[in-house]
Amino acid sequence: MHTILVIGGYGFFGERICHALAAEKSISLIIGGRSEHKAQQLALKLGLSAVQGVRIDAHSPELAERLLQLKVNTVIHTAGPFQGQDYAVADAAVEAGANYMDLADGREFVEGICQLDDRARARKVLVTSGASSLPALSSAVVNRYLPRFSNLDSIQHGISSGGRAPGLATMRGVFGYCGRPFYRLMNGKWRKVWGWHDLQHYRFPQPIGERLLGNCDVPDLALFPRRYPSVRTVIFKAGFGSSLGHRVVWLGARLVRSRLISSFVPMAAPLRRVSKWLEPFTSDKGVMFVELKGHDLEEKPLQLNWYLVAAQNHGPYIPCGAAIALAKKLARGEQFALGAMPCMGLLTVEEYLAALRHYDIQEIPA
Repeated sequence: MHTILVIGGYGFFGERICHALAAEKSISLIIGGRSEHKAQQLALKLGLSAVQGVRIDAHSPELAERLLQLKVNTVIHTAGPFQGQDYAVADAAVEAGANYMDLADGREFVEGICQLDDRARARKVLVTSGASSLPALSSAVVNRYLPRFSNLDSIQHGISSGGRAPGLATMRGVFGYCGRPFYRLMNGKWRKVWGWHDLQHYRFPQPIGERLLGNCDVPDLALFPRRYPSVRTVIFKAGFGSSLGHRVVWLGARLVRSRLISSFVPMAAPLRRVSKWLEPFTSDKGVMFVELKGHDLEEKPLQLNWYLVAAQNHGPYIPCGAAIALAKKLARGEQFALGAMPCMGLLTVEEYLAALRHYDIQEIPA
């Protein structure tokens, strides 16, 4: 039996992961969080014993000892936002001899996980960050189609959410770079851009149609140029199912860049409340896309467009796919390269989407 602890297990993404893992016979699931009562409530709801819901203090210096006490084999860390966090949870997992994965989307956090590589190798565990849509799924899509290119020149990708408001931690994370500068590779040069600026009207296949997108700072912007050295452009943009909601965030980014306000993060909580109220009037469909450009094996120009469409507000399940798939593989005893690394090359697109097969999520292959 493989014991998996989900930290933040009753949270926005954690609860979805727990739902997917609770019935796995090879997994003994522990739901952890700051509230033992909430953890136990979810455990009972999932048909588990109340003792499988526990209080976990992710900031405790005794966390490693607690993991050893619970005999944890793998830790799934979902308690964001990860921007500004340190690696205390990953450190504790390594010290306890447990595998570790997280759903981080912070560029520096995911990129920096490699600093734990020597310790993870010594303890013979897997430590991976970004076990989510980015970079786990986005890199899997690029890897799938890479053999069709003699030269891959450009990766442009993005996500447009449906009507369901994400968790507050997620909103604080994405609002954190509203109007803030960051760098991305464009035409072979690193150029400064600003978060949620460069408003773009992007036309998706039906039933999505046209959506607004804006600049977002994500791990892929740093990781992809190193992983795919022929690439000269890497762009990621994101948007919302509501064009009004997107324009509000765009306006907030303008105010931050103009220094009329210091940060848009304080607006996360009130805007989340408004988004939940408007949810019935907003599209229930979210979409992710990856657009690859370069030359095919005969040196002819080649462009491939891949899409993943989620209906019935099932989009929030997509970021959970990597953790679910990796957890099941670890529980089956499948072997991975040991050490600490961003979550790239650990899953295929097929393995990722198999973890989401119970939801209304459809792939449109390139």
